[in-house]
Amino acid sequence: MNTDTPPDNATRSDTKCGVVAVLGAPNAGKSTLVNQLVGQKVAITSAKAQTTRARMLGIALHESEGVNTQMILVDTPGIFAPRRRLDRAMVSAAWEGAEAADAVLLMVDPIKQRRHELEPLLETLAERPERKILVINKVDKAVKEPMLALAQDLGAKVNFDEIYFVSALTGDGVPELKDALAALMPEGPWHYPEDQVSDASERLLATEITREQLYQQLHEELPYDSAVRPEKYEQRKDGSVEIRQQIVIARDSQKPIVLGKGGQRIKAIGEAARKELSEVLGQKVHLFLHVKVDERWADDKEVFEEIGLEWGK
Repeated sequence: MNTDTPPDNATRSDTKCGVVAVLGAPNAGKSTLVNQLVGQKVAITSAKAQTTRARMLGIALHESEGVNTQMILVDTPGIFAPRRRLDRAMVSAAWEGAEAADAVLLMVDPIKQRRHELEPLLETLAERPERKILVINKVDKAVKEPMLALAQDLGAKVNFDEIYFVSALTGDGVPELKDALAALMPEGPWHYPEDQVSDASERLLATEITREQLYQQLHEELPYDSAVRPEKYEQRKDGSVEIRQQIVIARDSQKPIVLGKGGQRIKAIGEAARKELSEVLGQKVHLFLHVKVDERWADDKEVFEEIGLEWGK
């Protein structure tokens, strides 16, 4: 039945709120895209794959025609074939991030497609009920014809509602994607305050920023078996914050790599992390780092909980 006037119990909302799960093979650019959608940094990025470990949330806002939308972006770890307990926990976190989402966004790097990891992901996505959006990244670097052929190939395997071509790095195509995501969100009240951009505690965010500097400054010298553990996060009376962190590595041979000659490398890591933390937190930061060797840290339940992963996955 059609009627121009809604029934008495119907309400029209000028706010929308929903969840978008951001999935993809490792190093597809998911964290960079989340940062673009939010408008500021909420997730660490690195040239190394598998840097996202916990389901860090970014919270993006969108306004159009008087409707204000809050999008909760679940920035999941890259899906890959798990071997260690840490790997299994990361993959489990990724799929949990997709549960109850209003939309699932699959991000693909057309240059390094990582088909061995992408194909199983496509098979699972094809069976899932959520609205699915395919995002092809790196339009600023990829060749157009192979990129279009890739989109056609992937679209034949999964019933994507829409396909977008973006550059997460430069922001090309991101506003159009954000418009589309906002349109998929259901009506309802916001889950977070307007000025909140992430659900990560400042303590966890601080460890993530230091870990990002580890990857950026050590590149291939330091493997994945490293972590940054929070030891102290204390507001001082003068308005500054004191942060003490432990860099955990698996082997004694890695310690000189992290420390550098005369301690110069760890000093540089600390300086870069401190500067970024000061900008993110909006206050002066005193950051103290030290290195601990623990070859079994990846089997430590306490470490898992500190970096936001569930034990026993």
